Formats: sequence, C-alpha cells, structure tokens
Amino acid sequence: MALYLKAAQILEKAEKKQGALKTLVYDSRFPNIKQLFALVCETQKYSSVLRDIIESTKLLKLTKLKMPLAKVLVYDLLMGQGLKCGGSWKSAMMKHRPRLQAALARIKVKQKVSRNEDLLPAGTQQSDEHRLPRYVRVNTLKTTVEDVMDYVKRDGFTYLGEAVRLDDLNLKGKKFVRDLHLPELLAFPPKTDFHDHFLYKAGHIILQDKASCLPAHLLNPPPGSHVVDACAAPGNKTSHLAAIMRNTGRLFAFDLDAQRLATMSTLLLRAGLTCHQLANQDFLKVDPDSPQYKDVEYVLLDPSCSGSGMVCLRDNATADQKEEEEEARLARLASFQLRCLNHGLRFPRLKRLVYSTCSIHRQENEEVVAACLQQNPSFRLVHLLPQWPERGLEPLPQCLRASATKTLTHGFFVALLEKHSAAASFRSCSHTVQMY
Repeated sequence: MALYLKAAQILEKAEKKQGALKTLVYDSRFPNIKQLFALVCETQKYSSVLRDIIESTKLLKLTKLKMPLAKVLVYDLLMGQGLKCGGSWKSAMMKHRPRLQAALARIKVKQKVSRNEDLLPAGTQQSDEHRLPRYVRVNTLKTTVEDVMDYVKRDGFTYLGEAVRLDDLNLKGKKFVRDLHLPELLAFPPKTDFHDHFLYKAGHIILQDKASCLPAHLLNPPPGSHVVDACAAPGNKTSHLAAIMRNTGRLFAFDLDAQRLATMSTLLLRAGLTCHQLANQDFLKVDPDSPQYKDVEYVLLDPSCSGSGMVCLRDNATADQKEEEEEARLARLASFQLRCLNHGLRFPRLKRLVYSTCSIHRQENEEVVAACLQQNPSFRLVHLLPQWPERGLEPLPQCLRASATKTLTHGFFVALLEKHSAAASFRSCSHTVQMY
C-alpha cells in the first residue's frame, strides 16, 4: 500500500502546483522510483477521466477514500497492471470494480472511442510514431562508446550504425544506433529498460533524454576550465559537464534543496566525478566576485520551470484552472529565471553561459532571453547547430527548441550567450556552433 499512499501524496501536491511532478517523485526517496514515477505520471494524464468515474460511482462516499488516493487505485485497477496491494482497500476496490468498469465503458461510448488513450486530450496523446527512443549517454569518465556498444551487442542488440537522419532513431526490436548529433549518445527502441543493467548500476551509462544532453554539449567547457552548474540537481548535466572536462578543472554545482543534493552526490560518486564541488546554496545568493570563482568562464543555467516540455507531464490547464492563474504562475517563473540569468552573467571572467528549460512556453524561453540581452548588451547569442530541425521562435532563431514531434525528444529550449570579447577565440575552437 506504500506505493499508492506515496503516489497519492505526490499527485495531490502536483495538482496544487506545489512542485514539478518529476521533482516531487525524485525527492520522495521511494525505494522504486521508476515504479512510482510511472504510476503518478499515468494517473495524472488520465486525471479528469478518473475524476468522472469516481464521481459518477460515488466511490469516495462508499469507501471513505480521498480523491488523490482513489485516482491512483482506480487507474491501476482499470487501466494499469492491476492492484499491487492487499487488505481491506483491495477488497473494497474489487467490490466496486464492476461499477467502475461500467462507468469507464459509458464514458467511451459517450465519446465514441474504444481505447483508453483516445480519452486523453489531444495534446497529451502520443501515437506510436511519436514515442520517444530510449536515449543512453555513455559516461566517458568510466568507459568508451565502443566498449558499451560491444557490451550491448553481446546482450543480443544489433548495431545499425550512426544515424544520418532523424528517421533512423525510430527503432523497433533489439536494435540501436549512434546519435547523429551527440557522439556519446546511443538510441534504443522506446521503453528499452536499462535500470537493472550492470552498465547502469556501475555508472557506465546515464539514462538521459537527448534534449537534456544539449546544454552541456553546447557549452563545451574545455578540460581544466572552471565551470558553474547553477541549479544542478538531479545531476545528469553535472556529470555530462565533468565528462566533457575530462574530470579536470573545477566544477561548482549549486542546489537549494539539501535532500536532492544528497541524492545527487550519490549519483555523481557512481559516475566517477572528482572535479566537482557541491554546495547547498541558493544560486542567487552566490557572490560572483568571490575569489574562489575568479576563474569561472562557463555557466550552465537550467533553472526551475513549468516542466511543460516533459512528454508525460504536460501542464495542460484543467477545466477548473483559470487561465489567468496559469499566466500568473508563468510570470512568476519567468521573473525568477530572468533574475538567475542576469546573476549568472555577473561572473567577471565569464565567456559563455547556456540557458535551458524543459518548457514549451515562450514566456520562459525566448522572452526571458530577449529581456536579458536588453539588460546585458555586452552579451550576444550564438547560432546553435545550424542543421537542427527546430529553431527558437522569432526573433531568436539562434536558439534551439526540441519536441517529441520534430526532434524525437522531450520538449526543451536552449540558448547560448557569449561575451563579445570571446567571440573570435570561440569561433576558432568550436565546431558545434556558429555565430549568427
């Protein structure tokens, strides 16, 4: 029953906008994070349907359950893999199962659909062709891409070579490819599970969406440099930065949440990092003029955002959520993001700063960057990956966007700001970006 109680707690907090769902799951320290995340994520997707079923059957009155707990139980009973609990609650749910099934059937008839997924809002549905690959980033601090490929081949996977176009990432069966943009990234068919694999448990591979790999890849700090990861937890981007830096130099990683930072420390230890320095500190209170940061030339800023780009965490407004409330929430986030961005540009020797979000909203992306550039005329945008298929919205095509439909990734936004004086040397040493 612990699974359902924890899932209900997280679902209630997420629906009250008390935190991003992924963060709430991550912070729960539940023994099986994967199982918990899947249950909460799927329950949230079907939230309005589940509410209709529960209300039409008067389940809360008959069972004395609260709505969040009823939702997760009804989801697993009707749409999931079956209830994984016993005792009185399972008995009660099984007693009402015929009525709940009948209520779901009536909703399908009313909406003239036959599948559960057809009940979802259009923006939440995902056809098979848009299911995302399982991306695996090779941790080059511990191994090589070639060694990992050899290992998974021995597991029965067939290597199809390096992808040359986006369609090559649409995979089925036990096949995999090397990504066409990031050389240390491998792509496998959707839902390929590596959580129990030796390579994952030993820190040789990191399970990280391709879009999430872009910020560190594009910042590209050279070995020996001093780098700030401003909002670091859960730590995948931090470990990616360290790999690019070859575990040399100094990597300052900040996060305000002590619990997340403690979990991140374990992750980084498993990944083999030694060049990092973790700090439980609000990035906005970090003094860029402090002597310890005098050599910082690169900053990665991935601040808190709406999370609207996460495929299973779409922040579609519910019927009872007023549009102005959502706009106010985005305005608060954008204000925070702009403060972080301006603060990040204050490091005296800064050359480059990457700003990224897992948001699809212009307010958190192009508008924040445009406002920052107006306030910081000594910085300008770098035109990123000219062949990337999805660009920033006008007037900022220098930036990148990512989405499930156009790039086969979660929704993401990336901008690279560079100090004017660094432009010449940057152009001469980088092959991943070009000036706009």
